[in-house]
Amino acid sequence: MKTVSESKAFEGTQGVYSHPAATTDCEMTFAVFVPPQAAQAPCPVLWYLSGLTCTHQNVMDKGEYRRVAAELGLVIVCPDTSPRGDHVHDEKDNWQIGTGAGFYVDATQEPWSRNYRMYSYVTGELPELIAERFPVDMSRQAIFGHSMGGHGALTIALNDPERFRSCSAFAPIVNPSTADWARNAFATYLGDDESRWRAHDACLLVEDGKRFHEFLIDQGDADQFLDDGLRPWLFEEACRKSGIPLTLRMQPGYDHSYNFISTFMEDHLRWHAARLGA
Repeated sequence: MKTVSESKAFEGTQGVYSHPAATTDCEMTFAVFVPPQAAQAPCPVLWYLSGLTCTHQNVMDKGEYRRVAAELGLVIVCPDTSPRGDHVHDEKDNWQIGTGAGFYVDATQEPWSRNYRMYSYVTGELPELIAERFPVDMSRQAIFGHSMGGHGALTIALNDPERFRSCSAFAPIVNPSTADWARNAFATYLGDDESRWRAHDACLLVEDGKRFHEFLIDQGDADQFLDDGLRPWLFEEACRKSGIPLTLRMQPGYDHSYNFISTFMEDHLRWHAARLGA
């Protein structure tokens, strides 16, 4: 692991690191905020998954999480959204596929399957590295994300409910199998057999019997992608039918940007901290 940068923030440390990842067959970069409490004891870890076109840098620069994370004693881990590098296949003219658009799945179709294994990276290889190199209590994990990252957080939590104590999302893609934003990416990465998509679709996972303790979702009602890409009411209905507690908060006037995310970031951190025992 290489240290790209480290700087002091709210008596903790904001770092950026890179390492050669076996799952994605490329150098991966990620950010970690370590709160001051970690000097005394390992702290709970909260995973933040970013959305389409983003890297670890977007939430680090615009998410405004450090002050509250330092107060609550939360380690915040921010992975990248896809593999990157000259040898990594890409569609440079399509922002919904390729670099910045890994969708937190393990691609099965060539040539994508060589590198685009973000599900295994985020759930396996990176957590192992974090547990080895940082002062974290891996028995206390939570996960959240935005847009494509909200999709990732919901599906990862539903597929591994014993690992995470809590899960929340900002404007998630809840039903990618039927969303304009995601269908092409799913077909490209996973093939045309839509039955294989179900393991990465929050609504369909709930329909297939997957369960989680509870969810929190914030969604701006002025989000330009609300009707064709996000549609949180579909997940609300799936949770209602399945008895899964969900708090869906439609926030008047908010769009899809980090202005929206940063406004409600503190709410989400405190909600997770209460469930992590922080």
